[in-house]
Amino acid sequence: MASAKTARSRGAQVKENGVKVEEGLNVFKSDKFDAQSYVQSRCSLNEKVRTSKEISDLEGELSSIRKLLSTQAALIHGLAEGVHIDSFSKSASDNSTAKSLSIAEDNEPSDLEKWLIEFPDLLDVLLAERRVDEALAALDDGERVASEAKETKTLSPSMLMSLQTSIIERRQKLADQLAEAACQPSTRGNELRAAISALKKLGDGPRAHSLLLNAHFQRYQYNMQSLRPSSTSYGGAYTAALSQLVFSAIAQAASDSLTIFGKEPAYASELVMWATKQTEAFALLVKRHALASSAAAGGLRAAAECVQIALGHCALLEARGLALCPVLLKLFRPSVEQALEANLKRIEESTAALAAADDWILTYPSTATRQSGRMPTTSVGNTAAFQHKLTSSAHRFNLMVQDFFEDVGPLLSMQLGGQTLEGLFQVFNSYVNMLIKALPGSMEEEANFEGSGNKIVRMAETEAQQIALLANASLLADELLPRAAMKLSPLNQGTYNDDPRRRISDRQNRHPEQREWKRRLGSSVDRLKDTFCRQHALDLIFMEEDDSHLTADMYINMDGNVDDIDWFPSLIFQELFIKLTRMATLAADMFVGRERFATLLLMRLTETVILWLSDDQSFWDDIEDGPRSLGPLGLQQFYLDMKFVISFASQGRYLSRILHRGVNEIISKAMAAFASTGMDPNSVLPEDDWFNDVCQEAIERLSGKPKGINGERELNSPTASISAQSISSVRSHGSS
Repeated sequence: MASAKTARSRGAQVKENGVKVEEGLNVFKSDKFDAQSYVQSRCSLNEKVRTSKEISDLEGELSSIRKLLSTQAALIHGLAEGVHIDSFSKSASDNSTAKSLSIAEDNEPSDLEKWLIEFPDLLDVLLAERRVDEALAALDDGERVASEAKETKTLSPSMLMSLQTSIIERRQKLADQLAEAACQPSTRGNELRAAISALKKLGDGPRAHSLLLNAHFQRYQYNMQSLRPSSTSYGGAYTAALSQLVFSAIAQAASDSLTIFGKEPAYASELVMWATKQTEAFALLVKRHALASSAAAGGLRAAAECVQIALGHCALLEARGLALCPVLLKLFRPSVEQALEANLKRIEESTAALAAADDWILTYPSTATRQSGRMPTTSVGNTAAFQHKLTSSAHRFNLMVQDFFEDVGPLLSMQLGGQTLEGLFQVFNSYVNMLIKALPGSMEEEANFEGSGNKIVRMAETEAQQIALLANASLLADELLPRAAMKLSPLNQGTYNDDPRRRISDRQNRHPEQREWKRRLGSSVDRLKDTFCRQHALDLIFMEEDDSHLTADMYINMDGNVDDIDWFPSLIFQELFIKLTRMATLAADMFVGRERFATLLLMRLTETVILWLSDDQSFWDDIEDGPRSLGPLGLQQFYLDMKFVISFASQGRYLSRILHRGVNEIISKAMAAFASTGMDPNSVLPEDDWFNDVCQEAIERLSGKPKGINGERELNSPTASISAQSISSVRSHGSS
C-alpha cells in the first residue's frame, strides 16, 4: 500500500513535471520562434548578471583596500610618534606630565593631525585618477600648511618632515606623470599645453620647455613617415609638403612657448636654437631629395621654385620672432650656384651646337619658338625683343637667356646677382668667340680648319653672312641681354617696392654694376668688329699672292708716265668705296632701328684701312727715303685719294675724328716728303675745287647715281664743308 502511494505520488510528480516541460516547449513549437534571438537574449541576461556580480565584488575589494590603507597609515604615524615620545621620555625622565600629555594626544589626534594622516592618501588618489589641477591645488595646500606649521611650530619636527617628504615624493610623481603624458604622440593641443603648464608650475620649467619642443619634434617626425619622396616625384610638391610639416610645427612650438613661458630669455634662446636645428635638418632633406637632381641637371627653375617655396613658408615665422631665412639661404646657396653654373653651361653648349650648323641668315623667330619660349606670360619688353631678326643660334641663345631670367628671386635673395651677370658675360663671350671663328681667316688657317675634320662653327662666306654675325652680337649686347638682366634689379621685384629707402639704395648700387656689365658686353662685340674690319681691310690691301694693292710705287712711278692721265681715285680706294657702299646697303636691312651700329661699323672699317696705311713703315720708307722721290703727279694722286676718302666718308656720315686726324697726318707726311726735294707742294697741287669735283664725279660714277641727286646730298651734308676746309688747312700748313 505504501508502495502504491509512492507510485501514485511519483506519477503525479511526473505528470506535473511533464506539464511544465510541455509548457516550456511551447515556445519552440511556435511558428514565430527565432532561435538566434532566443539564444542572444539568454546569453545577454547571463552576461548582465555576471558583470553586475563582478562589479559588486570589485567595489567590496576597493573598500577593503581603502580601509586597509587608512589603518596602515594611522599605524605608521602612530608608531613614528610613539618612537619620538619614548626617546623624549628617556632624555627627560623628570617630565612625566609631558609624556602623559603626548600619549593622550597620540590617542586622540587633533584635526590637523587627522588632515596630515589623510593628506598622502588624498594625493595618491588624485594622482591615480590623474586629476592634475586638484593635485596641484592639494600640493599648494600642503606647502602652505608646512610653511605655517614651521613658523608657528604647531607640528612636531617629525610630523613636519613627514609632511614635507610626502609633498616632495608626490610632486616628483606628478612631474613624472606629466612628462610621460607629454611624450605620448596622442597628447596634443590643449592637453599638451596643460601638461607642460602644470609641469612648469611644479617648478621644473627647463624640463617642461624641453619636453614641449621634443613633443612637437616627435609629432612632425611621425607625420613625416607618410612623406616618401621618389625619383619620379615632383620636387616642388615634396618641398611644399615638407615645408608645411616642419614650419607649422616650429610655428606651433613658438606659439606654445610664448603662451606658457612668455618672453623669458633662457626659453627664447632654447627655442631659437631648436628651430635653427630643425631648419637645418629640413634644408638637408630638401637638398637631398629635391635640389640635388635639379642642380646637377642645370634645372635652375626647378631649384629656384623649391627655394622659393621653402622661403615662403619660412618667412611666415618672422611674425613670431624667428628669422630663419638666412639659415636656409646659406644652406641652399651651394645647390643654387651649382644649378646656375650648369644652366649657363647648357646655354653655351646648346648655342655652340646650333652654331655648327647655322646658315648665318637673319630671320624672325618662328611661331613654334615663340610658343615654346613662354612668351605669353613674359613681359612686354621680351615680346618686343622677338621682333628683331637674328640667326638660328642667336635666337636659341636669346630664348634660353630670357628663359633663364624668368625666376631670379632666389638669385637676388642669395646675393647671386653679380655672379649671375659674370656667368652670363662669360657665356656671351664664348658665343662671340664662335662668331669670330666663323669669319674666314688667312689661307693657312682656313686650310688647317678644313683639314681638321671637326668643324666647330660653320663659316660665314659672304659679306651678308659676316655682317649677320655682327648683327647677332650687337643686338644681344646692346638690347636683349641688358633688358633681360634688368630682372636682376631689385626694383623689378614686388617684395622690394614697399621700402623707398631700399629702392634708392639698390638703384645706386645695381645700375653702375649693370652699366659696367653692358660696357664689357660692348667690348666683346668690339673684338668681333675689329676682327671683321681687319680681315676686310687686309682683303682690300693684299692680293692672293701676298702682293699689296697699296704700295709707294703706285705713286712714285706716276711721274715717269705723263701720257693720258685720267684723274680718278686709285683702284684700292675705289674698291674700298664700293665695299662700304655695299655693306651700307646690307646693314640698312639688317640693322633696322640700329643705324648707329651700322655707321660705326663703316667708320671702323674705313679707319682700319687708313690707320694701316699710316702705320705701314715700308710704304713711308719708300716715300721718304727711297731711291726715287715722290713727284708732283704722285703727290697729286695721293692727295686725291685722301680727299676721296674724306668725301665719301663725309657723305656717308661715317667720318670720325680718328679718320679725319689720320688722313690729315698722312697728307702732312706726304707733303713733307715732297717738300724735302726742295719743291713747294702747293705750287704743284690744283685748287680744292678741282679735287672736290673729281671726287664727286668718282662717287657718282662708282655708285651709279645721277649727279643731281649726289650733288644735293653733298650740299646737305653737314660734314662736307668741314672736310674741305680741313684738307685746305692741311695744304696751307704743309706749304708754310
